[in-house]
Amino acid sequence: MDFVGSSTRCLWSQRHTFFMEKPSTIEYDAFSAVDMRIGVVVEVRAFPEARKPAWQICVDFGSEFGRRWTSAQVTNYNEHELVGRRVVGVINLGTRRIAGFESEFLLLGAVQPDGSVVLLDVDPSAELGSPIA
Repeated sequence: MDFVGSSTRCLWSQRHTFFMEKPSTIEYDAFSAVDMRIGVVVEVRAFPEARKPAWQICVDFGSEFGRRWTSAQVTNYNEHELVGRRVVGVINLGTRRIAGFESEFLLLGAVQPDGSVVLLDVDPSAELGSPIA
């Protein structure tokens, strides 16, 4: 599928059909309220209770924010590819229960046309807990 510039976003219908929709404009204050931080994956567990294939992932966001758990549908990566990887997470969305598991942050990645998620790359020199600007 061709992408039509940076002013569009990817969406899936309930049948997982890939299509594009132009995003609405938000105020800068709304964007700046999202607290995105650098972390490193320290533990990965299988999550067989999840409706869709997913991992339970523990990320260390440094001494100020500590370790937090999330559930993420990134099974295109194995445990060994994830542990030690620096990632970006949104840490101020509150918690969400997923199949009895408490997810404490949102792991960020790029959703591909086939539905897989490619995690964002982080420079290895970025310190844990660093905010995304």
